[in-house]
Amino acid sequence: MASAASLSEPEVLAHTKRRLFPDTDEPGTYSVVDTQFATDEWLPGEPISAEVREALAPFNHVRLGSGYPDLVGVRPLESDLLAVERVGDESPLVVVEAKGRTAAGTVDVERGIVQAYDRLHEANAAYAAAPTTAVSESDRTLARELNVGVLGVEPGGAVEALEVPRVVGNRTTDEATAIRFQSTTQGVANQSFGLNHPKNYLGVPLARYHSADTDALLAEHVVGATADAHRGAAFLGLVTDRHGRTDLTPLGEEVVRFALDRYGSVEAALATFADWQGSRRRFCDLAPEWGLLTRRVVWAYPATQLLVEELQTMHDDGITDPSLVDLVEWFHVQHPTFAVELFLRGTDDARGCVLTEDGELRADELDDGNVYHSPTVFQLKAMLYHAGVLAERGAEPHRLDPPTDSWRLREPLDTVR
Repeated sequence: MASAASLSEPEVLAHTKRRLFPDTDEPGTYSVVDTQFATDEWLPGEPISAEVREALAPFNHVRLGSGYPDLVGVRPLESDLLAVERVGDESPLVVVEAKGRTAAGTVDVERGIVQAYDRLHEANAAYAAAPTTAVSESDRTLARELNVGVLGVEPGGAVEALEVPRVVGNRTTDEATAIRFQSTTQGVANQSFGLNHPKNYLGVPLARYHSADTDALLAEHVVGATADAHRGAAFLGLVTDRHGRTDLTPLGEEVVRFALDRYGSVEAALATFADWQGSRRRFCDLAPEWGLLTRRVVWAYPATQLLVEELQTMHDDGITDPSLVDLVEWFHVQHPTFAVELFLRGTDDARGCVLTEDGELRADELDDGNVYHSPTVFQLKAMLYHAGVLAERGAEPHRLDPPTDSWRLREPLDTVR
């Protein structure tokens, strides 16, 4: 068996990610690995295996402190990894700097500890990960002094916390916010929106409030894809799932109050939903009052606010009809981490195609509709269209022509003088 010190940096990081983030579908969890690892080989003549690349994906280039951590993510970690379990009600933002065997056969653990400490200024917990046999007592002493955790990695994949950090509270940057957003129920990391009409989500709190079976009511009056409707309603903040029970949020309760005010009962409100099935008309024109309610709901979704603010700024700068390519390039300058997380698919092939090892965009690759995240460019955009925010509806990635796909605001504001 190879010695622990023979582990390469990607292998160390892959084992570490499996230990810290074992279940990518776990609620409240999201992590990305730096784009420098989205390469065919790490050391000359030593390719990164497909298994390791799969474990490391998705990739993004997230700046924290004065550099870019090898791994950044959010998860409620186990008590054996942290001296304090959490910061307030939020899971900790965790960063990792990995060190493995270099071409010279050495492992610079001390440098990893110092780099992790630098990232700690904008994170809640920082770790240096390295082959166990490469970690010295002086390394552990330095880590304790700097409040940096040390993870010892074995060739078989076992990871042990040699030093455990204290959780600290730190300022939130735009980049850190993007990762936190992805870890919430409203993040767009996985499936998020599976349906492209807002009425399918507005019907969920009404059906849940009714005493009859929720899914049966949805299937009869709103949409047959009840699982997609539930998931989208959660992403919009209308309902929340706790311990297998679906509860209304304050925003979802407001939808019910609106229905009771206009129709007298949720039964009468749901009866109107069947009339809208299959309609191609903009929802705010078809049902103006429901359209206004939709606008309120989608505006409460965090990604909407950021999109509209940047589209308005683009309009102010003379870009009055931005294409999807224009928007992503603009976003990547202003909010690089959000740009990648919001618009690009999380797969290795998509992000590896669009992003360089330094996290820069390969602009020519943005013309390919298949690299885009469907819940954003199709479903979310369609809902913004139906709410009267955007001028044009979305398109499925395989039908998408990014250079001509318009993201124009329906009612842009003139510059206030």
